[in-house]
Amino acid sequence: MTQSLAPAPRPAAGPGRARRILRAVAVVSCVPYLALKAAWVAGSHVGIPEGSPLLDDRLTMTVINGLSMLLDSAVIVLALVLTRPWGLRVPAWLLAFPVWVATGLLAPVMAGFPAQLVVRAFGAGGASSAGRGAFLDEWVFAVVYTGFIAQGLALGGLFVLYARNRWGHVWRGRVWDLPVSSVGPAHRALAVAAAVLALPPLTLHALWACGVPAGLGEGAADRGGEFYVLEALYVVFLLAAVTGAVLLAFRRGRALPVSVPLSLVWVGSGAVACWGGWLSLASLGGPADLSDRATPLMNLAYAGQMLVGLLVAAIGVYHFAERSAGTARRAA
Repeated sequence: MTQSLAPAPRPAAGPGRARRILRAVAVVSCVPYLALKAAWVAGSHVGIPEGSPLLDDRLTMTVINGLSMLLDSAVIVLALVLTRPWGLRVPAWLLAFPVWVATGLLAPVMAGFPAQLVVRAFGAGGASSAGRGAFLDEWVFAVVYTGFIAQGLALGGLFVLYARNRWGHVWRGRVWDLPVSSVGPAHRALAVAAAVLALPPLTLHALWACGVPAGLGEGAADRGGEFYVLEALYVVFLLAAVTGAVLLAFRRGRALPVSVPLSLVWVGSGAVACWGGWLSLASLGGPADLSDRATPLMNLAYAGQMLVGLLVAAIGVYHFAERSAGTARRAA
């Protein structure tokens, strides 16, 4: 029998203690990053060693730093939206999109930075980790990535609490509760297209994670364990995105809670789409070292994973729209 999908009650007017703590953590964790970026925009070289390629093109770096400040400032805005009563009146798409982007950008950092620290602790960081000091002082990476992890945990917790109250009915029940009639040919076609298009970037990232230098260009010999960790993570997120899409589109894993494929779709699509887009953008301009001299095959991997992420995200949007419409029809 299909479970009732009546919307969950809205929370009380003021945020509870857990929300206040998470909001404070999200805001405070943005301060070090924003302070560093503001200092660099103002012309300071704090944390940047002499001779760093980051000092070669001040205009480009000012633009990049300004854009990254804008992105990180959005975390503060989102923390307020997710904890204030007026945040419940924000249109769903206007809130979900920036949170999806934040999830996509922060998830690989949250998983990758601790894993890279472990790799370096065992002396397997390689020349790539040693070469980071040519760009920035080592303490900058520790401060910035620790802040990103805190932001991701706090913002993720706030969004889960918010979404549970506003949209909890969308992921209730198990996969077998989902009506088969709501899945059309277009839905399945998107999932198949995402799975097929994922093969090239998935293969390339898997090869690079295993140490195969094909397509990496002249700098392949300088890539060490930290690079392999990131490539392995891209494989994991691509698999997560495609798996979630197939589970939803073909109603596989019927005993699974609906929240499982939705989580795979949300996190997986965000990670591969946002990082694919960011790396593609970085490869287009600025000093060559900033894009790590991206080769055509690297650009193919970035563009491919971005397209896969967008297709999988479309499946998630379709699911949310269908279940919300179904709830509205039953409530009418």
